Amino acid sequence: MTELTSAITDYWDAAADAFDDEPDHGLRADRTRAAWDRLLRAWAPSDPADILDIGCGTGSLSVLLAAAGHRVTGVDLAPRMIGQARAKFADAGLAGRFLVGDADAPPVGDDRFDMLLCRHLIWTLPDPHAALREWVARLRPNGRLVLVEGRWGEPGQAGLPYVAGAETLPWGFGVSAADLAAAVRPLVADVRIEPLSDDPDLWGRPVSDERYALIAHI
Repeated sequence: MTELTSAITDYWDAAADAFDDEPDHGLRADRTRAAWDRLLRAWAPSDPADILDIGCGTGSLSVLLAAAGHRVTGVDLAPRMIGQARAKFADAGLAGRFLVGDADAPPVGDDRFDMLLCRHLIWTLPDPHAALREWVARLRPNGRLVLVEGRWGEPGQAGLPYVAGAETLPWGFGVSAADLAAAVRPLVADVRIEPLSDDPDLWGRPVSDERYALIAHI
């Protein structure tokens, strides 16, 4: 583990207790939870599927996917995030697998998935292009890649300054839909962008920055 990766792990571990206070993290409001549930049901396969949630955080999106009948594996670098995700699943009476590990190399062995979901993580990665190649390799034929991303001005979360060295991250302030599509397009069969900035229910408030979902098929 590099010094930067270690610092990022410590940062998100420290942010875990307050992480769900953000409306789009904890999904505590009915309208916010319902908005994400609608999107995930539209993006995921209609039949029960194996889904890998990269950077799953406290597992709020994983819960929605599992409740819809999917088999979910969540991966996060921060052990305390994973602990909260496991507790959230236990409280909901849902089955899921949660693993501590690096998004660049998810610790899932030879397992392959029907869908890989990643929300607001790629800005934290030292080599996002390598991560994208790794994620596509984790998908089965006809699998789908769903990246919920955006371009914003401040990379910090939970009121904490982000880690020293973050200025070296290639996409440290987020990534535009055009740039992410250009990176993904050579790896997949098709790409579409779904704008998300204009739905305040998703974020618990109106937002003015660029937020979107990239959906690609293998």
